[in-house]
Amino acid sequence: MRKPLFPLDPIKEKYYYPGKNFSEAGSEGCDILDPETIEDEDVKRVFVAVEAEPIKQVYRWFLDHRDEFAPTSLLWGIKNNGGDPIPDRPNGEPYHAIFVGRPLHTIYELDVFLFNANQHLSQGGYLVCNCRTSSVKKAVIYRLYPKGINRIYYGFHYLWHRVCPKMKLTKGLYFAVTKGRNRTFHRVEILGRLYHAGFEVVYENTSHGEFRIIARKAKEPVTEGTPSSSPIAKLKRVGKDGKIITVYKFRTMYSYSEYLQEYVYEHRRLDKSGKFYHDYRVNTLGALLRKTWLDELPMVVNMLKGEMKLVGVRPLSRQFFSLYTPEMQELRTKTKPGLLPPLYYEKVQPETLEGIQESERRYIEAYLKHPLRTDWKYFWGIIGNIFLHHKHSH
Repeated sequence: MRKPLFPLDPIKEKYYYPGKNFSEAGSEGCDILDPETIEDEDVKRVFVAVEAEPIKQVYRWFLDHRDEFAPTSLLWGIKNNGGDPIPDRPNGEPYHAIFVGRPLHTIYELDVFLFNANQHLSQGGYLVCNCRTSSVKKAVIYRLYPKGINRIYYGFHYLWHRVCPKMKLTKGLYFAVTKGRNRTFHRVEILGRLYHAGFEVVYENTSHGEFRIIARKAKEPVTEGTPSSSPIAKLKRVGKDGKIITVYKFRTMYSYSEYLQEYVYEHRRLDKSGKFYHDYRVNTLGALLRKTWLDELPMVVNMLKGEMKLVGVRPLSRQFFSLYTPEMQELRTKTKPGLLPPLYYEKVQPETLEGIQESERRYIEAYLKHPLRTDWKYFWGIIGNIFLHHKHSH
């Protein structure tokens, strides 16, 4: 007998709830969302009624109760209108909630759709949606096919649905064949796309093989810059004199990860390197690149352009830079950022943001007095720690 697509006990379910203290629970901890925190009555009612039901049951519930929803709520893609644009309300007013029935991975121009949803929602309005992520698809393939064959099948599936849409040489062919209606997204990319579109995630979980999200409109979509899935990541960082520079690195994170900086900071503590503890945005290949420092290699371009130097404070994003004290922000911008940060010079790395700032303060103050001597001393100290104590890039 063929195995069911999803067992009654869903496949290795992991829950991710924004309210949890991840420093204690890790990525599998959960904190059940309190429906009373939801400000829209329709969203609250849906969450209570069908939060634990399979997605087909959710759609059926929507259709059975569609006449009970307020005029400010829209059911989109629940039945027969999955390809239609989001309609305007007759009076031109925005919606307070949009319930998306069509899975996000089947929507051709997903960014355009999410931007459009943002424009049709009032400030603080809700977007309720779902998607079948790459991890769920992998689990399905591994269950449906015999051992060995399932790995080969998944390999081709990964190349076609994950790699081809992102490569310039194959992107046109992929969308010509599939029309972009059955792409495979990692959970991180879905979250990143939502934040890119101006939403903030208030609830997420995986249930019955579907990744489900409740997001709230927090601001207008991000129109600055273009998200990239290129192997070379171009990151906006704060340089000398507060100038924003483009730092080059080999990509170690999933696409759209850069838009999750604030979200991850809210729910993850910092590790000894000053980065996020068990940052789930880092992919498998990226973890290997970081261990071998190869991800930093493209920063040589920044050094040749005169924007960075070999030893110096880490180039920070504007969001992370804003966490520093005003005094340290001013001190930091007096020097160029570096490829080898002084943090790795410490015998015992600091575990708090305050400790990291103090470590950088010692370096900068010494550098401003004796630049060459300080960088020479720190260079050999950092190299020694890398090889003797196996410290790696973050």
